[in-house]
Formats: sequence, structure tokens, C-alpha cells
Amino acid sequence: MFKTIEAEVLKKHPSTALQLEFAQHDFERLKPFCLLVYGASIGIWLVFDLIVSFRAHQGFTYYSMIFLCLLVITLLVLAFNRRARYFQWINLAFVGVIATGIRLVIEGLPMVLHPGWLILGASTILYSASVLPLSRWSFMTTLMITWVVLNPFYLTETSLLEVKGTMVFFYAAFLSILTLYSFLKLRQLKLSNYIMAKLLLNQAYVDPLTEIPNRRSFMASAGKKLDHQPRTHDHYLAMIDIDNFKKVNDQYGHDIGDEVLKRVAQDIQAVMLDFDYARLGGEEFAIYLAGVRREDAAHLADLLCARVREMPSQHPVTISIGLARVETGETLNQALIKADQALYVSKHAGKDRFTFHAP
Repeated sequence: MFKTIEAEVLKKHPSTALQLEFAQHDFERLKPFCLLVYGASIGIWLVFDLIVSFRAHQGFTYYSMIFLCLLVITLLVLAFNRRARYFQWINLAFVGVIATGIRLVIEGLPMVLHPGWLILGASTILYSASVLPLSRWSFMTTLMITWVVLNPFYLTETSLLEVKGTMVFFYAAFLSILTLYSFLKLRQLKLSNYIMAKLLLNQAYVDPLTEIPNRRSFMASAGKKLDHQPRTHDHYLAMIDIDNFKKVNDQYGHDIGDEVLKRVAQDIQAVMLDFDYARLGGEEFAIYLAGVRREDAAHLADLLCARVREMPSQHPVTISIGLARVETGETLNQALIKADQALYVSKHAGKDRFTFHAP
């Protein structure tokens, strides 16, 4: 079953909106790791700069201070940034600054060591970038900036026609292809896993027929609000049942019954958009009205009954509603029982109405 779902996911090309949603999710999840990579990179660069400055007797110049300040500023900007699209530009700025800083540090080494250290610096940047939550264009730009700044043939004594130069060139090409391939495959796998997780989550928490939350989702969301929301106003729980739904199924068939369920779900969604609602099963629905007064709950219930009753349709139906005030210290299941008792009263009082639970 898992492989079947995976194959279906891999066949579909994700929409632009879904890719943007994934990019934001991936950035939020990996932001602490990004900060760690930036902090470690700054620390390593500073250590090497100090070694070259003092062990090589070249001194810690104001250029080093400028680069250190720029790197720290970039780190702080990343710390306060919350948008994935801005991170792409922040990362390019960081790569440009640290690549230039690495180049200047390497200039303080003997000329014969330049190609090897330039390759090492480039490989460090590219490997780090390949595991960051970057877009394709941002990684390709990072690749170009890295090799433009840390070109092992620029201002060095290495020639491409020499054996050493040829080996450096092919290693640089191999490194670029390897990191690019790793980045693309890793990004594809993360996107596929995200889509699959979203699909499985929808199947677990969304009713497949009406496309509104199911009982599991309702109990989790309403239960959380019940536990954590301040009681500045009352909280009410509504149980809804479609009147004479069995007759609709028996007379017109289950296809028409499904259409009725979907239509009622749309009406609930339209009226109760600001609250938690769900299909509990069969023709039963539930709504959690958090932070409302009794008269507000009555107005919403009356509005919903009228909307369902007056909605033009070839197969008109009505609904009955039971409302129960959620008392302090009461569980969601206890409130559901009270709302169900109130619903029973609405049913036996003529249907197409709402009733508040009376102790």
C-alpha cells in the first residue's frame, strides 16, 4: 500500500503553490540547522584568519574586521528572518562574503598551496549549501559565485595544460556535479515525503466524502481549545443531524444521499467558518463554538437551520441541532453527550430547529 501511494505521488507534478508551501515548511524546520552552519562557518573562517594573521606574521587587518562584521550581520539577519524566499538571498550574500573572505585568507599562504586550499574552501561551501533548504536557482547561483571567487586558476601559478592543473579542473568538475546531483535528489526526496505526509494526513483527518474535518480531527482541535482557551466567554458544543436522512437514502439512493451530505457540509462550512466543525459519521455533524455568548450560539444555529432549509435543491432537507454549554472542568465527551441529548429533544419536538440542553 505504501509503495502504491508513493508511486502515485511521484507521478504528479506539484503545483507552484504546493512547492512554495513546502519551501516555507522546509525552511522553518531547518532554520536552527542553518544558523548552526553559518555560525560554524564563521568560527572556522575566523580561526584560519587568525592563524594566517599571527602565525604567518601578517597581522589582523581592518579587512578581517569588515568581513567578520558582515558575516555576523548576515547571521543576525537570518536569525530574525521567517520567510523562505528571503533566505535564498540571505544565503547568496553570505556565500559571496565568506567566499571572498576565504580567498583573502588563502592569499596569505605560500603560492604553491593556493590551488589545494581554494578547492578545499569551495568544497566546504558547496557541501554545506547542498544540505540547506535552498531553491534550485539559489543553489545554482551559489555554485557559480563559489567558483568565480574561489577559481583555482585565477591569480595562481596553476595552468590547465599542466598535469596538476588538469587534475584540479577535473576534481572541481566532479565536485560540482556531485554536489548538484546530491542537492537535486535530496530536494526531490524531501518534496515527495512532504506531499506523501500531507496526503496521509488528509486521509487521516479529513472526511473523504464531504472534504471537511472528521471526528479524529475535531476531537483533537476542539479538545485543545477546550484545554487552553481562556474562558472570557462561554463555550458551546452543537450536534447536528439531517432530518429523515434514511428516507432520502431509501427513496432516492445512496448517491443522492451523498450529495445531500456534501451540501449540508458546505452549508455548515459557510456559516461556521470561524469555528471548529466536523462530520462525526453518517448524517451527524458537530461544531465547537468557542468564546461565544448564548444569544450568539442561538443566532448561528438559527442561521444554519434556515440556510439548509431554504437552499434550492431537487432534494431539500432540514436539520435538527442540539446545543450544550461546556461547563468548567467538563470534558469534550461529556459535552457531546449533553449536546446529543438536546438534539434528541429537537428531533421529538418537530425537527428543523435547535434546542439548548437543560440540566
